[in-house]
Amino acid sequence: MLLNARPSPAPHPPAPGAGPRVDAELAPGRPPVVTARPGGRSPADWVAEHRAGLDALVLRHGCVLVRGLPVRDHAGAAAVSGALIDRPAGDHEPFAPRRALAAALWSSNEWPAEQPMCMHHESSYAPTFPGRLVHCCLEAPDEGGATALADGAAVLRALPAWLRARAEATGWELTRHHNGMVGVDWREAFATDDRGAVERHCAAHGIDWRWSGEDGLTTRRRTAAVLRHPATGVPVWFNQLAFLNEWTMEPAVRSFLVEEFGADGLPYNTRFGDGTPLDRATVDLINDVYAAHTVREPWRAGDVLVVDNLRTAHSREPYRGPRALTVAFGDPVERLTRGGELCRPSPA
Repeated sequence: MLLNARPSPAPHPPAPGAGPRVDAELAPGRPPVVTARPGGRSPADWVAEHRAGLDALVLRHGCVLVRGLPVRDHAGAAAVSGALIDRPAGDHEPFAPRRALAAALWSSNEWPAEQPMCMHHESSYAPTFPGRLVHCCLEAPDEGGATALADGAAVLRALPAWLRARAEATGWELTRHHNGMVGVDWREAFATDDRGAVERHCAAHGIDWRWSGEDGLTTRRRTAAVLRHPATGVPVWFNQLAFLNEWTMEPAVRSFLVEEFGADGLPYNTRFGDGTPLDRATVDLINDVYAAHTVREPWRAGDVLVVDNLRTAHSREPYRGPRALTVAFGDPVERLTRGGELCRPSPA
């Protein structure tokens, strides 16, 4: 099940030579870093002027970190993000709460500071997902908290042949239990309190659903685990098989949830697309391959990180002290089939 994605044309860079030259510092273990010298220009104006060069770096490397811009508040983050995204995308069926800060601008996920958020591609389970992410750091933590990155194409190549073949052939399955007690309830996940609207959404996108009481909703979906990048044609590991699996949970958290809701009632879990469960060894293997291909750079206030969400997975490391990041989603991609074999730009 190899997905050929055709996102909005916006992320592709203009013709070579358009705009000023952009040089990036390349070093092992770090994302490409561009040092901006805006002078008297606003951060958004500098980004707009250098957009072609930044897009070329994102296309080549899957991400770029821009350092040296005085991005200090939500208005500045919204302006910079808007200069780097051509079409805003929504936050579809989130797993953790986030706050709306401005038009098309959100806070980072409200995830416990002491717990890591493992590698994932934003909304890789959803019928529509963003092709580009823009993070802006308004306040860096005292310690930790990096948004680490991993090249999904390199991860796919490094996985064992049997696992690649299994994932390509069957895709992956995600089950969610919205129980009103743990995680995001169904009203927040689907941005509506209309059960009929939820059912129509699920029916339209091949999602199985089952209601239980006033607050309970279980959904199950199957989609592609590997896609082919539209600009390069390179296959990419694009899923959340490991991140949303029971074996990635903290052992104490998993034990509590199993005792509270039963082994089949966890807030979320994943399987191969044919329904076969993943064992701990397979989940650990996937996470180990991610770790071997992870790059990171500690945040500094004013940093702007541009991520090709199709190409590059991201995570959030534990931290101490205040941490204020914004995120904008853009250039949405829509799945056309239940299995996810074909995609197109999301309708405007």
